[in-house]
Amino acid sequence: MPVYETRLVRRETVAEGTMAFHLEKPPGWRHEAGQNLTLTLPDPPETDGAGNARTFTIASAPHEPELMVATRMRNTAFKRVLKTAAIGTSLTVDGPNGMLLLHEEAARPAAFLSGGIGITPFLSMARHAAKQRLPIRLYLFYSNRRPEDAAFLGELRALEQANPNYRLVATMTEPGKSSLPWQGETGFIGRELLERHLPDLRSPVYYLAGPPAMTAAMQAMLEGIGVPADAVRSEEFYGY
Repeated sequence: MPVYETRLVRRETVAEGTMAFHLEKPPGWRHEAGQNLTLTLPDPPETDGAGNARTFTIASAPHEPELMVATRMRNTAFKRVLKTAAIGTSLTVDGPNGMLLLHEEAARPAAFLSGGIGITPFLSMARHAAKQRLPIRLYLFYSNRRPEDAAFLGELRALEQANPNYRLVATMTEPGKSSLPWQGETGFIGRELLERHLPDLRSPVYYLAGPPAMTAAMQAMLEGIGVPADAVRSEEFYGY
């Protein structure tokens, strides 16, 4: 894949402990919703054994003027540098890569099962679907511990107004530890939650993105339901 030069345009906090980074879109860059890129810090002031590059799903949609990635801000050299880099800092990206792409069969719904920062490919897809007025029915199941941890939750709710074919089902596993009120679903994503919101558990194409343990549990659950393997697509987020 070609390597492109870019610059840091801005950054913002999108949830407790989670930040989004907006980058210039390089001339000639093209990506599809759900793909990823590798971001490299060319000459960082500090580094560690994990190196100066990380792979991120692109959270922005293809039509948007900037590239945006989002990540949990753990205490690593790469993330410390990225958090404090001056606006305008030169970076490089290569890609796009990845095949977690929305299917084209409009009659078949998509069910997104997301945990934590695994929301990024589905944010891109939801933005893209709203902009392009895609006829496909989208169901987004989004699990976090607390509302404070749920990146982009407000926007994901607002997209229901922009796209009548899209529905958000957010669930919190530890709402009692939140300082914010929560009246939505609680607990982990499981068969009972899906049955309450999906007309038919076997009709969608399922897309999974989240921590490896979560995606493995979701795959086992879907297998138990009888969803064929070719109707399940996944991407794991290791939380480096």
